[in-house]
Amino acid sequence: MDERFLRMLDRNADHAEAFDGRFDGLQHEQHPDAVTVCCSDSRVLQDHIWGNDQPGRVFTCSNIGNRVVQQTAEGEVVSGDVLYPLTHTGTETVVVVGHTGCGAVTATYDWLTDGLSEPAGIEHCLELLAPHLQGGLEALPAGLDRAAAINRLVEYNVDRQIEFLRESDELPDRIQLFGVVYDFQDVYDGKRGEVHVINVDGETEPATLRENHPEAAERIDRLWTD
Repeated sequence: MDERFLRMLDRNADHAEAFDGRFDGLQHEQHPDAVTVCCSDSRVLQDHIWGNDQPGRVFTCSNIGNRVVQQTAEGEVVSGDVLYPLTHTGTETVVVVGHTGCGAVTATYDWLTDGLSEPAGIEHCLELLAPHLQGGLEALPAGLDRAAAINRLVEYNVDRQIEFLRESDELPDRIQLFGVVYDFQDVYDGKRGEVHVINVDGETEPATLRENHPEAAERIDRLWTD
């Protein structure tokens, strides 16, 4: 058997030992504090970025590009992965988590600018992202290098996912929406691994966000402010 998988089994045994008593009261129901929609990048650990080691607290959805959009025969709808906990577990908070240097945003950028060819499954994901990124691509400030352009599109993508949720009739009115970017590339001021708040319920202006949310002012930052 593959040695890497065997090591994973060993780590799972350690996990099971540590978590044995943490499922009491959760074995038949869940009421998580938040739904996170995160890019399925191996460098972004959805629970760990919040310091969470308790099951039942965070309902984690992941895909390339932290998308909330799902394509159906009737058109675009909110992904069932996101909608399920909002309608069935009483959760009232959604956090869309982008990250610096996102590969899905990079691939979509290349697809829109250079006609990048990808396998059908990846192309399907890019087709879901591309319409929401096209406007950002056209609005990028002049003179940006590739990395700077992509990191601004990371923010733009988070904003568009939040916008899609805000405009959807499928979400209960009680839902609060937060957009953040996880930085491990020294793009923002702060430590590697910090989350930077860029959007709260559709508001994206940093000064306004800091005024409205002074308790989190030090965590509010974004690259694209014009």
